[in-house]
Amino acid sequence: MQHSVDEMTIAQLQRALADGTWTSRRLTIAYMERIAEVDRSGATPLNAVLELNPDALYIAERMDQERAIGRVRGPLHGIPILLKDNISTADKLHTSAGSLALANSYAPSDAHLANLLREAGAVILGKANMTEFANFMTSGMPNGYSSRGGQVLNPYGPGRFPPGGSSSGSAVAVAASLCAVAVGTETSGSILNPAHRNALVGIKPTLGLISRSGIVPISYTQDTAGPLARTVEDAAILLGAMAGIDEDDETTLLQPERIRQIQDYTRFLDAEGLNGARIGINRGYIGDFSGEEQGLIESAIRQMKEAGAVIVEGTDLPHIAEKSSVLLQEFKSALNRYLFSLGPSAPVKSLRDIIAFNNEHPQATLKFGQKTLLQAEYETTGTMTEPAYIRDRLRDWKASREEGIDRLFAEHRLDALFCPGVTDSPAVSGYPAVMVPAGFRKDGMPFGVSFAGPAYSEPMLLRLAYAFEQKTKARRAPLLMRMISE
Repeated sequence: MQHSVDEMTIAQLQRALADGTWTSRRLTIAYMERIAEVDRSGATPLNAVLELNPDALYIAERMDQERAIGRVRGPLHGIPILLKDNISTADKLHTSAGSLALANSYAPSDAHLANLLREAGAVILGKANMTEFANFMTSGMPNGYSSRGGQVLNPYGPGRFPPGGSSSGSAVAVAASLCAVAVGTETSGSILNPAHRNALVGIKPTLGLISRSGIVPISYTQDTAGPLARTVEDAAILLGAMAGIDEDDETTLLQPERIRQIQDYTRFLDAEGLNGARIGINRGYIGDFSGEEQGLIESAIRQMKEAGAVIVEGTDLPHIAEKSSVLLQEFKSALNRYLFSLGPSAPVKSLRDIIAFNNEHPQATLKFGQKTLLQAEYETTGTMTEPAYIRDRLRDWKASREEGIDRLFAEHRLDALFCPGVTDSPAVSGYPAVMVPAGFRKDGMPFGVSFAGPAYSEPMLLRLAYAFEQKTKARRAPLLMRMISE
């Protein structure tokens, strides 16, 4: 008997696995068939999935065996997920960050988060396409393009709408139901933006809630992984499975005890969560949107009021300086350290090797050039001793934390800051934000809004995002997917 996986939540899948409607093996096959049908064929293949795990069916069968003897590890037991291609897995999958220079690179060990997902019983279905080197290769490269994987397309308007930031493959795969949930990474908007553009929930967590070990990096101060899902509940489930302490990542050791003790983030979900909550409105960015999009923003604010929220005006976040040198100065050191961790037999050992490979294969690798790679290699020392870097790093943290989010929350006694679309302060500060669907433009492009807060405020942000989701019911599947399901 055939069953559709279209838009199925983790809870629905678990019920089907529990009552025998599905097995994990059959569920994994169903997603593989959908990838073949939607992602790699048809008039507009989405190109979201870069590589399938040849062991996925074996993992699924093992999860079925465990279930048969009464062992269910948790809500992700037997659930197929995709990882962004910059997240290391010590299996038969490559970890390339979308680069042809790393197309034959195998990681010697799992990223910390990948290991936690395996322990939770998840089936790692494969790797998702992404913007090459998380859009830190050059200027002018379209979001979702990599030399290894080609261009990711937005299922709501293939070729017409942008797929969002560098985690676009992960986002598109979730939006098109090519997997149950997926993991993305963010340095500056790369989870929140593709969630915004694909009618998804995206969580950019506090820096250090999820270990960065084993992720192809850009920055020591802004990189993090996070969930992409169709519902807040699914995103919360995935967040709980990935969060944890890693002795090899100093930032995770900063987690307060109350955060370390959280095993299940779904317990914070409350359909009445907006009632009485003080929501600051970050209007400083609203002028960046079209009149139609501003209408969606005002509609979202009205619906929060209807749900009992206290709307607090005068809480604009300052714009962070656009010409900060922080990411460029950190990239060379961070990437070379990652490449060194691959071991002496790795084919590529440095940023300079990547540049040389690209120069040797320009037609395949340099469609948009490698300006940023060259700047990082030849215009920085990789030691982070440059006076401009030190000044920029301290200035950016002060502007985004002390004078930004922390100040607003203290002065206005806020529970969250409502941000239309994507703003830069959560990324620069290392603080969390949750993107949630808020509607669609008349042309069909999705539009999302986010709730941001101070460090480790994920429980409150999830509570509010869930209440907003339940109030608005704004998400709908892409028309392309609905046609296929019918």
